[in-house]
Amino acid sequence: MLDDTVRRLMALVDEARMCRDLHYLAEDPLPFRTLNYRLPGHARSTLEEADAYIAGQLEAAGYAVEREAVRVQAFRRDFRKAPSAQYSPPDPADPWYTAHNPYARRVGSALPDETIVIMAHKDSQSWIPSPGANDNAIGTVGVLEVARALATWAPRRTVTCLFCNEEHTPWTSVTAARRLATEGRAVVGAINLDGIGSHGDADRASGRPANVTRYTTPEGERLADLLAALNARYGLGLDQSKVAVDRPGDDDGSFIKAGFPAAILNIGSFPYADEAYHLETDRVARADVANAAVTVRLTLALVAHLDASG
Repeated sequence: MLDDTVRRLMALVDEARMCRDLHYLAEDPLPFRTLNYRLPGHARSTLEEADAYIAGQLEAAGYAVEREAVRVQAFRRDFRKAPSAQYSPPDPADPWYTAHNPYARRVGSALPDETIVIMAHKDSQSWIPSPGANDNAIGTVGVLEVARALATWAPRRTVTCLFCNEEHTPWTSVTAARRLATEGRAVVGAINLDGIGSHGDADRASGRPANVTRYTTPEGERLADLLAALNARYGLGLDQSKVAVDRPGDDDGSFIKAGFPAAILNIGSFPYADEAYHLETDRVARADVANAAVTVRLTLALVAHLDASG
C-alpha cells in the first residue's frame, strides 16, 4: 500500500514543468530574484515577482498560500574578496525590506501537530546580479514540484512546503523554525533542497546523477540512511551518499538551532563543486534538471515514509 502511494507520488513529478519554472525564475522574465532590484517599468522587485509566480502556481494546484513577513536587508558587495564570496554585511543605515515566506500546507488527518517540512531558499544573491539557477532556483522548483505532487494526497501528519530566503539577512528560515517551536509543533523531518543536481564541470560532463545528504545530528543521519535505502528500494538510480558536518548551517540548520534535530540538506555535491557558485555565470544551462527531478522523487518517497511511520 505504501509502496503504491510512493510510486503514484513519484510519477507526478514533471521534468518539463520543472524546466519551465526554472526558466521563469532564473532567465526569462526574471533575470534573478532579489529585493533590491526592479525590472524597468515594474512596480515590484524581482523577488516579489518570484513570490507572486510561486504563489500563483501553488494556488493553481489548490493550496491556500500563507505568507509570513520578515524584515531583512540586502548584503553589500566587497570587491576585495574572491568573486564567489563578495558579500559583506549591510550597514545599519542601509534600507530595510519586507521579505516573505510563502507556505503550502497539507494538514494531517491524524497527527496535525507533527509536521514534515520541505524547504528551499528562493532568493538569489542580493549583492551580485547572478541568475542563481543552481543557487537556488533549482531547489525552489523542486519544492514547488513536491507541493504539486502532494496537492491531492491526504497525509496523516502535516506536510509544509516552505519557500524562504537565505541570500538576504537575516535568513527567513530562522523565523519559520522559531515559529514552529513557539507553537509547540513537532518536526518529524526538515528537508532542505539547495543546489539539487548541481555539480562541478567534470561531473556535469559525465552525467553522474548524484545526491549528497548532509547531516549534523544522529537524527539527521537516520534520515540520510533512510534516503539511501529508499533510493535502492524504488530503483531511482541516484549516486546517493551522505556526509556529516560539525555545525548546523544553511536553512536546515535554522531548524536544528530551533530545537528540531531531524534536519538534513540534499545537494548535488559536497563540498559544493559548481564553478559558477555565487557568480553571474550561474545560469539555467548549467542546471541538471533531470538529476534534480530524481532527487525530488526521492524526497517524496521520504515524505511518504515519514508520514507513515514518523
